[in-house]
Amino acid sequence: MKKICFFGIYDRSYSRNRVLISGFQKNNYEVIYCNIDPRKHKGIKKYWLLYKEYKKVKNKRFDLILVAYPGHTVVWLARLLFGGDIIFDLFLSLYNSEVEDRKRYEPKGVGALYCRFLDWYSCKIAKIILLDTYTQIDYFSEKFNIYHNRFKRVLIGSDDSFFHPKTVAKKESEFIVHFHGSFIPLHGIEYIIKAASILKNEISIKFRIFGKGQEFDRMLRIKESLSADNIVFGGRISDEVLNDTINEADIILGVFSDGIKSRMVVTNKVYEGVACRKPVLTARVPGVEEVFSDRVNILLCHPSDEKDLAKKILELKADKKLRDKIAENGYNFYLKNLRPEIIVSNLLKEI
Repeated sequence: MKKICFFGIYDRSYSRNRVLISGFQKNNYEVIYCNIDPRKHKGIKKYWLLYKEYKKVKNKRFDLILVAYPGHTVVWLARLLFGGDIIFDLFLSLYNSEVEDRKRYEPKGVGALYCRFLDWYSCKIAKIILLDTYTQIDYFSEKFNIYHNRFKRVLIGSDDSFFHPKTVAKKESEFIVHFHGSFIPLHGIEYIIKAASILKNEISIKFRIFGKGQEFDRMLRIKESLSADNIVFGGRISDEVLNDTINEADIILGVFSDGIKSRMVVTNKVYEGVACRKPVLTARVPGVEEVFSDRVNILLCHPSDEKDLAKKILELKADKKLRDKIAENGYNFYLKNLRPEIIVSNLLKEI
């Protein structure tokens, strides 16, 4: 059996890592972990602990070495320990996420320069770089002057051992519109809240928003200012509970901002919705249109436009045939293209 080393300071339970680990296992790879949990170990200590983990596996013969997400700060160590044949699951640009989207650093500040350096250097020393859309590959190649052929597109997909169709009892009188996420600017949650406010006289429509994060307090203030009492904020929930709440819903919402990042990516929640055979409604952006087809296996609305979002919610509510068509086509697309074993099989054909 071939062996792959998953190296880094990653969380094995994070959806991206879970999909890749499961995918390699289902493609007859033995997965060997050389990692520490970043939630437990901070600062320079984590590099020493990671080196100690390496010493436990250094005599094994690996067919592949993969630096898992988030790995920007440890690609250099993998290169030092294993040599040059490193696969790096870049997954996202730190500069794009922290500076352009979340705006945590000024564009010319030290923090921004550090993020930009990590993006550039980690890719320069990896042999193969993984990103989830061609749109994001184009961005990265142009912004950081990395040859296009160094990148491989690896869709995010979803782990069907966690997210799958399930019959869940619900009130027939309620039409549930579901969103879950970490409340970052990418998500455009304010447009969901404003759409809910537009629809607050539609008594049967209930919005459920799960998660917490950077913009939670601001979103709560917007909800209260609009008296959008048709929204319930449910806080953070486990993946097991999340699968039930998705399956209870009538529509799953994606993301709705019009930022640089939102135009490039397809988020976990979109894949999790289609994996549960639910109709997904999200913004029309290049990254999504690269993977899905409007009114075939997804429904798209204008980004940053609460009126169009509200209009599309009403359309789906009124047209059960359209809901069922999108849900079924989305699920079939997931089965054929987005399961872990298929995602990894496609990658293995290219490397």
